[in-house]
Amino acid sequence: MRIGIIAFLHESNTFSSQPANLDSFQQDLLLSGPMVRERLVESHHEVGGFFAGLAEADALAVPLVVARALPSGTIQSKAYDTIVSRILDSLSEAGDLDGILVAPHGATVSEEYRDADGHWLSAVRRSLGEHVPIVGTLDAHANLSPLMVDSCDALVAYRTNPHLDQRARGIEAARLLTSTIRGETSLVMEARFPPLAISIERQCTEETHLSPLYDFAERQLSIDGVLSNSILLGFPYADVAEMGSSVLVVTDGNRALAMEQADELAAKMWAMRNGFEGELTSIRSSVEACRTASERICLLDMGDNVGGGSSADGTHLVAALTSAEIDGAFCCLYDPEAVAICEKTGVGNTIRLHVGGKTDDLHGLPHPVEGIVRSFHQGKFSEPQPRHGGIVEFDQGRTAVLDTHSGLTLMLTSRRMVPFSLQQLISCNLDPASFRILVAKGVNAPIAAYREVCQKFIRVNTPGSTCADITRLPFEHRRRPMFPFERDAVFAGDLA
Repeated sequence: MRIGIIAFLHESNTFSSQPANLDSFQQDLLLSGPMVRERLVESHHEVGGFFAGLAEADALAVPLVVARALPSGTIQSKAYDTIVSRILDSLSEAGDLDGILVAPHGATVSEEYRDADGHWLSAVRRSLGEHVPIVGTLDAHANLSPLMVDSCDALVAYRTNPHLDQRARGIEAARLLTSTIRGETSLVMEARFPPLAISIERQCTEETHLSPLYDFAERQLSIDGVLSNSILLGFPYADVAEMGSSVLVVTDGNRALAMEQADELAAKMWAMRNGFEGELTSIRSSVEACRTASERICLLDMGDNVGGGSSADGTHLVAALTSAEIDGAFCCLYDPEAVAICEKTGVGNTIRLHVGGKTDDLHGLPHPVEGIVRSFHQGKFSEPQPRHGGIVEFDQGRTAVLDTHSGLTLMLTSRRMVPFSLQQLISCNLDPASFRILVAKGVNAPIAAYREVCQKFIRVNTPGSTCADITRLPFEHRRRPMFPFERDAVFAGDLA
């Protein structure tokens, strides 16, 4: 069996002012042919799982194109068209393929195509024809569309958030594909789309408000003929018609069973909707908890969630911690201008400057600080353990560390960086355990790494392009009615 591998992953926040361009992908992953295997074969990423699953089945992996960029705003048309052209060209040059493994994110938006994943998957389907099976993975935050479903024979979503099972899901997808090529199974997939948006604050799969839904899904897998099922939590920061939660069920040739089980899983999700609205903790109460706490706390800056496409330079928590005179705190800010000023000032010297708040007007004002420049670093680091996103190599650009006179340590970076690894601090000679308070610009993803040193996590309702209170966001294209925006929304598949 010759199996092609394609991945195109970008989580697009349409409320962000920072679009993704081709350089955004080149800074992360933009690979073709053998380079895909070289970079990802041993990774925790689903593409690593593709290689492992195909090797298990004694199939030949034919890596074609992998493109991935840090979450940000909408993808510019030129960049999107360039990547899709590379994908289609690689297919035409690959020769005969028995199947394709694909890894779309599921929440990708381009300037031209709001359902960008549906668009490129359908283009792959047209290129291959109907006879070549396509099986893929999806991020748990996918905004699933009917076009994505129609373009693939089966789709499998991550079952954990933080995403720690990506490699396992890649293996699962490879097994589904190879079994159908061998004629051992016949893939049938059904999707359901309850009119529901789950708050990002409620999307940690380890917590009690979601675990009953995943337990229900696990029980479905014991039913004879059910091959796979998926819960799509949705990505609420894309203003598209597809935004929202959904479910998938894949069976072995049994359409009626797929429909029945998809109905039941969607009905279970809908019945739990009141628990998915989220608990919003204010900046003031969060900082007050830091003042009196004896344990080490991680403040999760939900409004500036870099893994959700935010600016990475939000200053609301920096200002609040400084005003409250809480020392022993750490925060990372994207601010290339401040890095350059620190570099000019030099290590060991006192500096006064304004940090953060320079990308847009959503994430706070530039904050005045005074302190001593501690150190400079290249900003490259590696994470050997499975962490959210399956990323191993990171590059946040030239980095300055600044000890402020208020007791706050600031890491200033030249590139936006997700807080998915404690190696971000360790690589800059900072001991995470030396701080009482660590600010991580995320919601659920940082937990996988930061729980090694933090005993308590507080999700803070900060303003920004990833504000946890989604009813405050200026949607124009979402479905209506939809819970919790319209509380009287009705789901036709409600089995109650």
